[in-house]
Parts: sequence; C-alpha cells; structure tokens
Amino acid sequence: MWHWKRSIAGAMICVLLLTLLPLHSSALGVSARSAILIEQESGRILFEKDAHTKRRIASITKIMTAILAVESGKMDEMVKVSERATKAEGSTVYLQKGEKIKLEDLVYGLMLRSGNDSAVAIAEYVGGSLEGFVFLMNQKAAELGMLNTEFANPHGLDDHENHYSTAYDMAILTKYAMGNPTYQEIAGTEIHRAPNPNEKWDRVWKNKNKLLTGLYQYSTGGKTGYTTRAKRTLVSTAAKDGLNTIVVTINDPNDWQDHINLHNYAFKAYELANIKPKGTLQNINDEFYRNKLFIKRDVLFPLSPVEEEKVHVKISLQQPKGEWKKDQHVPDVVGKMLVTLEDDRIAEVPIYYDNGNVEKPKGAFWELFRNLFFASNGVN
Repeated sequence: MWHWKRSIAGAMICVLLLTLLPLHSSALGVSARSAILIEQESGRILFEKDAHTKRRIASITKIMTAILAVESGKMDEMVKVSERATKAEGSTVYLQKGEKIKLEDLVYGLMLRSGNDSAVAIAEYVGGSLEGFVFLMNQKAAELGMLNTEFANPHGLDDHENHYSTAYDMAILTKYAMGNPTYQEIAGTEIHRAPNPNEKWDRVWKNKNKLLTGLYQYSTGGKTGYTTRAKRTLVSTAAKDGLNTIVVTINDPNDWQDHINLHNYAFKAYELANIKPKGTLQNINDEFYRNKLFIKRDVLFPLSPVEEEKVHVKISLQQPKGEWKKDQHVPDVVGKMLVTLEDDRIAEVPIYYDNGNVEKPKGAFWELFRNLFFASNGVN
C-alpha cells in the first residue's frame, strides 16, 4: 500500500512539474516538421517542436511584406503596376500592366488571396525596387531579432536558395505585426472588394484562411502558404477570454487541425493573468514614496492554475535623496518591479514617481479611489 501511494504521489509531482514547461515534440500529436505556439502579449512559448530549424516558408513570407507596406505610411497612395509584377508566378490577383491601384488594396490582395503579383507591386513601390524591398525585409528581421531568417523575395516562391526562416522567428514577426491595428484588421478580414480598372464590377477577394472563414470560431487572422519545396505552411492567430495566441507550422500536412488543437490547448491550460494592474502602487512602506508611485502598463502573463501561486513580485527603489525637497525634483523613474515565476524572470517594469512630469495611465486616480474605498471597508 505504501509503495502504491508513493507511486501516485510521484506521478502527481511529475504532472505539476510538466505544467511549468512548454510542451515539446509530439505531445499534442502535431504533424508539422516545425511548430510553435506562443501567447501574443508576452511572447511566452507554450508549445514547440523543432521551432529553430531553418526551413523554406512559402507565402507566410508575405506577413513581412504586409507589415512593411502598412508601416510605409503610403497605404492611401496609388501604385502603377509594372510588367514584372504581372509576370509573377503562382497565385495571383490578376493585376494588369499599367493599372493604378491603391497600396491598401494591394495589401488586401496579398494577405487574402496570396497574390504574388501584389507582392512584387508592393515591393517595387515601397522599396523603390524589388531588390531594395528585400533589403528592408532583412533589415526589419534583424531589428526584430529574427536570427535564423533570410529573405530573398517578397512572396516566398522557391526562386532563391537563401530564402528561409523558422517557426520561432515567424512567431516573433507575427507578434510584432499583430501589434499594428491596420495589419490586424487586414489579416482578420474575410472578404475585401477592390476596384477593377477595366470592368464594371469590383474584384472580390475571399480569404484563403479557412480557420478564419468558418473552421474555427476563435480565429482572428493569419496567413497560408504552399510551394512544392516548402509544402504547407500556416500562421494563425486566435483569441478567447482575453488570451491571444499565435501558432506557426511549417511543412504540415494536417495544419488546419493542428492549429485548432494548439489554440484550444492554450485556452484550456492557461489564463492571461493581470499580475499587477497599471496605476498607483499600493502597500508601499516608505513614507516618502507612499501613494506616489505608479507603473504605466498592466503586467500581463499567461499562467496555468498551478503557476499562479508561484509568481513573485519584487520592488526595488532608490534611496530618497536630500535634494528631493519637492516633487518636481524627484526623477521620473525611481525603481523597478521584477516579476518572476520560479527562477525565471517574466517581466521587469520601471516604477515612476508622480512628479508632474510623467503622464499617469488613464484611470489611475479612480483605481486609487477604488482601492481606498475597499480598504476602508475591510476588503482586500
């Protein structure tokens, strides 16, 4: 009996330890050669499988093309389509040589229908030339820390050997792109209409992302891809109950189901915890700093129920100095908040002093009022 109980106890401890680590390998039966699941706000990896191996990525390349176009500030400008653009191989939105089309419409054609002609037209306009745009792509990749990525074209066709990325790097890129509201709106659009220069009817483009158009109720966007060498590639984003997730798979014959399974795993196993809300910090013992400190953002992190009790917050403050006679003499930043899970640092946030020079987050006053009200009524 004692040995039986010890075995059960040992098994429970193993389960608890496993919940602290991202899932690896085929724990969820993922068919992809490479795959990753991350939480969008923090970038925390919740699942990975061979996520750092360099592979051909096909049309998920176009996420980079799209975000560079959006950030160019030229979305309302008209683009004249070149002959080179109309001769792009593979998927197309049937652009016509010499036609003028808004850059915004080109990005919709790029993301919804995976138009390779759109990709070339965007590259030539935003980068000055296709080659100039590729330089911008690699420059942005370096800025984002995509260490195992090299772009050689704006569409992902197999016309260069030095065009590759990893599941992890594409997740980093998607996390960045989803921080842009315009990109977010385009990637999450099911149908877009664009003017047709030589016809009386508009072009109507339906998104190729089946997760978005009916397969998955929590889908918020993404990008499909396929070439004969890369095989099926897919990036998808989803949201449920405040938790936003990103999945990337490369060379995956069962990608739709794998993405659904991975998103559902995240939504079942994790919640996005607000460890420290933005605004005034309470329970500061130092009389000099009391009710004068605040943080500018919520400290958000995905946690499993087991992990919630293992989070620790440590506040480090400067020693008040004699020359700080008035509030305006106190520096803007007077300390930092370190948040850890077990031995892992999950957030480090600057602590601001309310000296009149730094704008406090909206609602900070009412949050303080609420806290004081509850405290006076004995509510923690």
